[in-house]
Amino acid sequence: MQGTRRADIKPGQMVKVVQKQDQRTGKLTEGVVVRILTNSPQHHHGIKVKLEDGTVGRVKEIMD
Repeated sequence: MQGTRRADIKPGQMVKVVQKQDQRTGKLTEGVVVRILTNSPQHHHGIKVKLEDGTVGRVKEIMD
C-alpha cells in the first residue's frame, strides 16, 4: 500500500520510508512508526513520519 494518505498510517506500523538524502537514489529504510509528522490528510510524495530509531522520512510503502 502507498503511503500518501495520513489515515492509512498508524503509530506501531511497519513501513518503508525514503529519507531526504536518499530521494535521488530512492533507497528505502524500513522501521516502525513512532510519530506522524505531516498534518495534512494526504501528501503526493508520502506522509512524513519518525521511526523508532529516530529516522525521519516519507512513507513509500506500508508493510502488512
